[in-house]
Amino acid sequence: MIGSVALVGAGPGDPALLTLGAAQALREADVLLYDALASDAVVAFAPRSCERIYVGKRGGDRAMEQREIEALMIGRAREGRRIVRLKGGDPFVFGRGAEEAQALRAAGVPFRVLPGITSAVAAPAYAGIPLTHREHASSFTVATGHEDPNKPESAIDWARLADPKSTLVFLMGVERLESIARTLVEHGLDPQTPIALIQEGTRPTQRCVTATLATIALEAERCEIHAPAVAIVGEVVRLREELRWFDRGPLFGKRVLVTRTANEGERFARALLASGMEPILAPTIEIRPPDDPTPAKRAVEKLAEYAWVVFTSRSGVVAFFENLHALGADARRIGSTRVAAIGTKTARALEGFGVRADLVSGRFTSEDVANDLLERTREGEAVLIYAAQEGRDILRSVLEQAKRLPTAVAAYATRVTVDPQFAQKVARADVLTFTSGSTVRGYAALLGGNAAAVEAALGKIVACIGPITADEVREVGLSVDIVAEDFTTEGLLAALNAHFAVRA
Repeated sequence: MIGSVALVGAGPGDPALLTLGAAQALREADVLLYDALASDAVVAFAPRSCERIYVGKRGGDRAMEQREIEALMIGRAREGRRIVRLKGGDPFVFGRGAEEAQALRAAGVPFRVLPGITSAVAAPAYAGIPLTHREHASSFTVATGHEDPNKPESAIDWARLADPKSTLVFLMGVERLESIARTLVEHGLDPQTPIALIQEGTRPTQRCVTATLATIALEAERCEIHAPAVAIVGEVVRLREELRWFDRGPLFGKRVLVTRTANEGERFARALLASGMEPILAPTIEIRPPDDPTPAKRAVEKLAEYAWVVFTSRSGVVAFFENLHALGADARRIGSTRVAAIGTKTARALEGFGVRADLVSGRFTSEDVANDLLERTREGEAVLIYAAQEGRDILRSVLEQAKRLPTAVAAYATRVTVDPQFAQKVARADVLTFTSGSTVRGYAALLGGNAAAVEAALGKIVACIGPITADEVREVGLSVDIVAEDFTTEGLLAALNAHFAVRA
C-alpha cells in the first residue's frame, strides 16, 4: 500500500502560528523532512518515533539536493509511510513546494498541501508594522529579493514596485539589500522612504532595524542583521514604535534553560515561547522503571488493603496505571480506596484516567501534604505512597509518627541523561530553571560536579519551582535568584515575569 505526503507550511517559527491541520499532520507523521527555517519548536510536534531527516540549507550549504529530497519523499511513501515535508513559511510562497508537488504527481504519490502563514505577513505583524493602513497604504506587494541566478535578467517590474502609496515586502533579500534599495530609488522612490529589516521574525530571537532606503545597507551591516530576514518598505514602517508589542515585554529574548524531562520540558518550553522567551531544551533527567519494580506492582495488586493511595507526581500516576493495566484491570480496581494528589497537575493526570482525587493538596512540601493527610485519616489506617525512587522520606516518617501505617514504594526512577552538548546549552542560557531536586543533581552531574556547575552558572539567573528545589540548588553551591510562590511551571513563569519586570 502506497503512503502519502503532506506538504506542510511551518510558518515563520512561532509554533502558535501553525494551523490545526499542520499540527495534526506533524503528530501523525512517520517520516519528517524539514528545512532550516522550520523552528525546533515546530519540529518538536512530531512524535519521538518519527524518522526526522534534515534536508535544509544554511549559509549556502545544502544538506540535500532538490532531486534527492523528491526521491526520498517518493521512496518513503512507496514504503507505505506517512510523510510530512515541512517547509518554512508557506510551501507555495517562494519555496519549491510546487516543484515537489509536480514530482509527487508524476510518481503517482498522493499528496496534500497544508498552507502556512508566510513570513511576509507574520514578521511585520510581530514587529508592529501593518502592511496596509488607511492613511499610508491600500495595497502591498510581496517579491523575492533573491531571484533564480540562472535567469538572464530580472523578472521584477521595478517601475511598478516603486509606488509610494503601496507597501513592499522583500523575502530573502539581505544579501542584495543595497542593490534593492538603490534600484527602488532609481525607479522613483524617495531615498528617505522608511524601511524595516526584520530578522527571524516571530521568534524570541527577532530583531528589527529601521532606517531609510539611503541608509539601510549601512545600518544592517552595523547591527549585523543576517538571514532569514524580511524587508518592509513604505510609510507603514513609521508605525512600528507605536504598535510594537512582541519585542517590548520584559521577558522578550531571554534564553531559558529547561532542565525537565523531555516530555514535560516541551510543554514548559511552549509556555516560555508564548511569553517571548527562547527555551533551550536540556533535560537533565529521564524517567525509567525503578530498580526493583516488584513492590510497586504488588502494591497495586493489594490496593484494597489501603485506606488511601497518595500520588506525588504525574509520573507516579502513569506508572500506577501501567501496572494496573498489566493486571488487566482499570480504574474500577481502586474501589473504596481514597486517592490523594499532590498538586493540581497530578490531579489532572488522574482525571485523564477517569479518577477524581478525594484530596488535592495545593501545598507542595512533604510536610504540608502530611498535615493535610493527617486531617483526613485515622490512627491505624494504611496509606500507600506511590512516589519516585529518589523521593524524600519525610511524608512516610510524619505519617508513621502519627500512628498511621504508611508504605512507600518506588513507582519510577529518575536517571541522569546523556547529552554531549549540555555544557554548550548552559553557556547560551541567560536563565537556568530547576523544577525538582533531581533536575538539580542531573545538572551538576552533566557538568562534571558541583564546582563546574557553579562556574557554569556565573552571571546567570537561577530560578526554582519552590523552596525544596531551591535548597537543593544551594547545596550544589549556586545562588538562587527566583523562587516561585506557586510551585508549578505556571508559577515559575509568573515569577520570571515579575523578576524581569522589576529589573526593566
